Amino acid sequence: MMQFPIFIGHEIYRHSSYGGRHPLRVPRVSTVMDLTRALGWLPDVQFRRSPRARPQALTVWHTPAYVAALQEAEAGGPAPHLRAFGLGTPSNPVFAEVWRRPATSAGGVLLAADLLRDGGVVYAPAGGTHHGMPDRANGFCYLNDPVLAMLALRRHGARRIAYVDIDAHHCDGVDLAFRDDPDTLLISVHEERRWPFTGALEDRGAGNVFNLPVPAGFNDSEMAAALDGLIGPRVAAFRPDAVVLQCGADAVEEDPLSRLSLSNGALWTVVAALRGLAPRYLVLGGGGYNPWSVGRAWAGVWATLAGAEVPDRLPQPAEAVLRALVWADAPRSRPVQGHWFTTLRDAPRPGPVRPEVRERLAVLAARGAP
Repeated sequence: MMQFPIFIGHEIYRHSSYGGRHPLRVPRVSTVMDLTRALGWLPDVQFRRSPRARPQALTVWHTPAYVAALQEAEAGGPAPHLRAFGLGTPSNPVFAEVWRRPATSAGGVLLAADLLRDGGVVYAPAGGTHHGMPDRANGFCYLNDPVLAMLALRRHGARRIAYVDIDAHHCDGVDLAFRDDPDTLLISVHEERRWPFTGALEDRGAGNVFNLPVPAGFNDSEMAAALDGLIGPRVAAFRPDAVVLQCGADAVEEDPLSRLSLSNGALWTVVAALRGLAPRYLVLGGGGYNPWSVGRAWAGVWATLAGAEVPDRLPQPAEAVLRALVWADAPRSRPVQGHWFTTLRDAPRPGPVRPEVRERLAVLAARGAP
């Protein structure tokens, strides 16, 4: 087993963008790398540069025709026939690194699975593209690296895998891959009536699917109830060989693509709670479209995994990283707040655990063991 947690990243994310008006025009992974280094939390011994996945490594789930189309899109640019693969749409545009960037993210999780062969903890914030489909791009996702990671973990000996997803959006691609696999536990906490409009409470798969659609304004107290009443007990009872957590930051209150109201501390609590429930632990990124809230949240995820103490006030080098961020055409509903520059930890956002949340948790608790 590895001696300490490993962080997987790459410089490709620093200058790569989906386009000037796309929600993923904002820097994310590069911010986390810069913040954690500025805080002294990421020594070279704990960092691994992500390799780029080879095309044939992706065809364990993606179709060869789609993998070829993705490479063609980067080499030749948009073309009408690529629309059949979901390429060149407003959600999934063709951009300069449209093959290299997702292939690097996929390579990172394949490396993570290899590092976890004998146990340990790996953080790959560029991962978490949970909407990718076998034969097409979907929902800002070109490859489905959670699926690729889970298949690789299984090849390396992790038979029973618990996948937990706390992104604001349901993990439709991962669900498609594993909903009928009794050796995979799928738990998703996501906003109700939010794209992709899947992940209903009633969905069961092969008895292994536990979806908790939550209302707008979902708060820290309600996430704690979900952790205590659903996530923690189900994962512990499943006794997995590996836990994969998709830790999208778009459920944090400042994110423009959801109406949820979590603090980043609520995400960190989930990260910490799942760590001891399996010998292999892989934490991925996911959604997150406010450059300050996602950078602060994901840096805190690494602090949680690495045992670093989050300061009340950031030192000047870390503050400089946050002050240098630019959010072009930021929505007026998300004005910049001063504490985004000077702190990492949000103030807690507790609230009532509303009846509909309690009722849905009771429905899921009443189901038999998967």
